[in-house]
Amino acid sequence: MSIDAPATDDLPAQLRAALAAVAERDAVIARRDALLALRDAQIAEMTTIGAYREARIKALESQLAAMNRQRFGRRSEQMDPAQRLLFEETLDEDIAAIENELASLRSTPSPRRPPKRLPLPEHLPRVEVRHEPEACTCESCGGALVAMGEDVTERLDCKPAEFWVERHIYPKYACRACETITVEPSVPSVIERGRAAPGLLAHVLISKYADHLPLYRQQQIYQRSGIDLARSTLADWTGAAGVALMPLVAAMKAALLQQPVIHADETPVALLDPGAGKTARAYLFAYTAANGPPITIFDFCTSRSGEHAQRFLGVAAHADATGAGAAAFRGSLVVDDYSGYKALFAGGITEVGCWAHVRRLYFELHAAQASTQAEHALRFIAELYRIETEAKGLDPPARQALRHHKARPVLDEFQRWIVDVSSRVLPNSGLAKALAHTRKRWPALVRYIDDGLLPIDNNPVERAIRPVAVGRKNWLFAGSKAAGERAAAIMSLIATAKQNGHEPYAYLKDVLTRLPTHPYRRIAELLPHRWQLAG
Repeated sequence: MSIDAPATDDLPAQLRAALAAVAERDAVIARRDALLALRDAQIAEMTTIGAYREARIKALESQLAAMNRQRFGRRSEQMDPAQRLLFEETLDEDIAAIENELASLRSTPSPRRPPKRLPLPEHLPRVEVRHEPEACTCESCGGALVAMGEDVTERLDCKPAEFWVERHIYPKYACRACETITVEPSVPSVIERGRAAPGLLAHVLISKYADHLPLYRQQQIYQRSGIDLARSTLADWTGAAGVALMPLVAAMKAALLQQPVIHADETPVALLDPGAGKTARAYLFAYTAANGPPITIFDFCTSRSGEHAQRFLGVAAHADATGAGAAAFRGSLVVDDYSGYKALFAGGITEVGCWAHVRRLYFELHAAQASTQAEHALRFIAELYRIETEAKGLDPPARQALRHHKARPVLDEFQRWIVDVSSRVLPNSGLAKALAHTRKRWPALVRYIDDGLLPIDNNPVERAIRPVAVGRKNWLFAGSKAAGERAAAIMSLIATAKQNGHEPYAYLKDVLTRLPTHPYRRIAELLPHRWQLAG
């Protein structure tokens, strides 16, 4: 016989209340336990996330410190400038990516390197994109919205190369009285019957010789914009434009040879040797004016022989194909110790040495820890450059006076140090060779002291040559001597335009537009150091 539990309704009211309280308490405890379990799970998850964030932050901070040391620390002078530029660009990208990730992990921007945003250029057209509310009434109360101002955010955008077709229309008019037909003559072009406008020609030249894009890459870029231009067509345009620009380089050379001081240097380039089925080594000689209007000219030569410099400067007996009739140079030439220049100094040209080249010898010894004495030489040279910084902006007589007053004692002390150390150094050591080179070059190195027009080093022409290091890796080689000469002419105009503060594309486009009708007797007006954009 079983006894059934009494129904809740049969229990006294007080007992029913007690049972309800117990049930509610159990429910509260169950909810609390569930919340505690959820909280414990969240704490465990947050602990894991926090540990990951801390570890990630430490790792990123370590990487960032290492990259900043590489980016802003002492740089090896043995690194190719073009390689260093690419290296620094990659480091900048990595540093920016790490700083962005650190900012997101910390939830606040990094205080060590706040972003620096320059305003977007004012000359760019503005395309407005307005973001209006979907309704003109307030979502809260339904009232009408009234304009009270606006927030403006600007973002920079671009589109690929844009092409268009210029239609040159020449209306014909007839005179009924005499039956004479009147029509404007066709606009002449650099390339006769060519289909490339000056703007496109300038773009192809700048892309190849300033932006280092070979023609096959340009062809691929144009194809993405729906324009199919054969590589042979681009090559024809480049060759024809180069030939048209050669007279400007000849006139520019005549102006360069009139300058009292010229920098000179050379760098190797590849020249295709069809007979051997490979490339041969050619050279680009670079000449830059040290004073007066900035002028740089590249001279393509099939070898490094000194006769090329003699021919260019007018010392050689035979005439120069690109500048026949130009007066011979009889000023001062700033060069390194390459023997090819030596014959020039017997023909009336004054040799000036380069302290940067000498410094590089001691720097390499110091960086390799091959000599403890190299640091002393670097200190002497550093003091000479400090004095040059002080002399910057002075006129030549004042610069010469400052050099005599401050640099001459430093040079005298440096010379005594060289004599003393040379007597104690091992004969075949790296330091002995550096000291011997300095003694050998000493007359040319100290010549700048006696003339305020002379520079202390050959760095200007070395800077002009640097883009060639990038270009020769992209052009691959010059197809012929004539192609090399055309490339040198175009590069001369681009380099000189940059030196004079001109945008190279604007310069070349204007020159290629005006050149077919421009009188040759006024060719100097189109040279980069005299050029003004046509109104």
